Amino acid sequence: MANYTAADIKALRESTGAGMMDVKKALDEAEGDATKATEILRVKGLKGVTKREGRSASNGLVAAHVDGNVGTLVEINCETDFVAKGERFVELADKVLAQAVTTGAADAEALLASDLDGKSVQAVIDEANATIGEKIEIRRVARLEGDQVVSYLHKTSPDLPAQIGVLVATAGGDEQTARDIAMHIAAFSPTVLTRDEVDADTVANERRIAEETAREEGKPEQALPKIVEGRVNGFFKENVLLDQPFAKDPKKSVAQVAKDGGAEVTAFARFKVGI
Repeated sequence: MANYTAADIKALRESTGAGMMDVKKALDEAEGDATKATEILRVKGLKGVTKREGRSASNGLVAAHVDGNVGTLVEINCETDFVAKGERFVELADKVLAQAVTTGAADAEALLASDLDGKSVQAVIDEANATIGEKIEIRRVARLEGDQVVSYLHKTSPDLPAQIGVLVATAGGDEQTARDIAMHIAAFSPTVLTRDEVDADTVANERRIAEETAREEGKPEQALPKIVEGRVNGFFKENVLLDQPFAKDPKKSVAQVAKDGGAEVTAFARFKVGI
């Protein structure tokens, strides 16, 4: 029997993110040598990279970095929450975020193609797939510039890394106003900044649905225009950041809160893991 302890199993599992049985088999094969066992897990993992490609990576974390007037947001995914909160995965995410900041990457494709210590980031991710034994992928990257940029990270579970990340760029105003708006965005998940960014076909479809619904409800013909307009405005309030009722004071819109704080929201990005 190989010479290793339960503590050795735990240490190797935490350092690699591999499953209990895989760790035991690797230690058996390596005769208790943790370094060799890590190599075995990596080799066996590489053989399974292709098999993992079709699997769902719906867990993971969001990481953010702000330097002056530039903010970077990265979502990196894995298959299980066990891996998501593991030291190895968190360290990988930190490395990926730092690379995105260094290269100025504005999307996942550019980041994956960039060079990190003599190899592409894609190769680094493939190696992590191999060692950890789960599908790992960089899903999204955002880069914002503005007079002022703030970030906000939110944990949906206390024992997991941040699952929601927000960047907000503002012109004027103070940091607290921008941070309050970032927290609002995390909670209310707007899809666009202004009404002008909503696709015209989407608005037309919402208007059509509102009218058909009102007719189905038997609303009087003369009341239809007002009812339809109200429901379309409701759609905007649900999806458009500046139109949304502010989380801390629903009597005010986000646009009004920004104006009261002497700020103008110029851009935002919001990631939620797996969504």
